[in-house]
Formats: sequence, C-alpha cells, structure tokens
Amino acid sequence: MEFKNVKLTDKKVKQIYESAFPKAERMPFALMVAMSKLWHTKFLALYEKDAPCGFIYLAKNRNLVFIMFFAVDRDLRSNGYGSKILEEIKRFYPSKKIIVSIEPCIAEAEDLQTRQRRKSFYLRNGFCESGWYMRLNKVEQEILIANGTFSKRQFISFFAHYSNGTVWPKLWKKK
Repeated sequence: MEFKNVKLTDKKVKQIYESAFPKAERMPFALMVAMSKLWHTKFLALYEKDAPCGFIYLAKNRNLVFIMFFAVDRDLRSNGYGSKILEEIKRFYPSKKIIVSIEPCIAEAEDLQTRQRRKSFYLRNGFCESGWYMRLNKVEQEILIANGTFSKRQFISFFAHYSNGTVWPKLWKKK
C-alpha cells in the first residue's frame, strides 16, 4: 500500500468522496486538489496496487493537524484501510495534535448507529473525546483529538490562518 497525492483526474477518489459526504458538507473537489498544492494542506489517497482504497484531506500548522475529510471506499470498509491511513498520519506528524470532527451521537439522529460506529472507530484508533463541539457551515460536530488536549485558542488560530480570516467556527464545551 502507498500514499499518492490526489490529482484532478482521480475519478475513483472523487467518487469515494462524493459518496461519503453529503453535498452540503463538501468542498469542491477541484478546490481541494488546488489547496493541496499549498504547504499547509495535504490531499492523499491510499492505494493498494493501482486502486485507491480511501483518502484523507487535512490541513496543518506547527501545532496541529485537522482532518477535514476522510473516507474509505464503501466496499472496502472494515478491512483495516481506515486504521492504516490514521496510523500513517500519526507517523507523519508524531508531535502534532491531530483533530477530527464528527457528527455527534445524539438520540434523535436518524443515522445514530452510523455515527456511533464512526466514533468507535476513532476511539479505537487513539482519539479521545475533547468535550468540545463546533458548528461549521451550519453543521454541528463533536471534536475528537489524538496526541494531546484540545485548545480552543489554538483551534481558532488555526482556522484564522488557514482560511485567511474567512472561517470562524462556533465552539462550545459540552455541558
């Protein structure tokens, strides 16, 4: 297995992305590929032989890594590919806090079992509950973290720099 930078012509990666995330929550694929040319953004696909198994899109600064989009091909889930991708990210960034946000496991959610499976996956792979939540693009998310404790100040600073001051997630601690 190997990681490759995602290109605009990677139709299978685009298909995995579009099937894993609702349209309202997606960034344009072409923008993601363009952003990955910058120092602070990576868009990587995990390949086995010549086939992409999944991908990860992340942004980083000197203190943290924020996993913005991460998915494994629907037909390959539960085969260890997701864990392999996260292992490699932790290996690439051993001294950085790694943050991911997921839909919260609330009883009213129609897809509660899916949300619970996703959260369990991250917890099994070394992430912990931070006790923090955010709203970004009108979507409420729970923040999970690996390699440290969550800092609201660091996270806000990260978004301010990454987005040139255009993105300001609302953050709150769970009561």
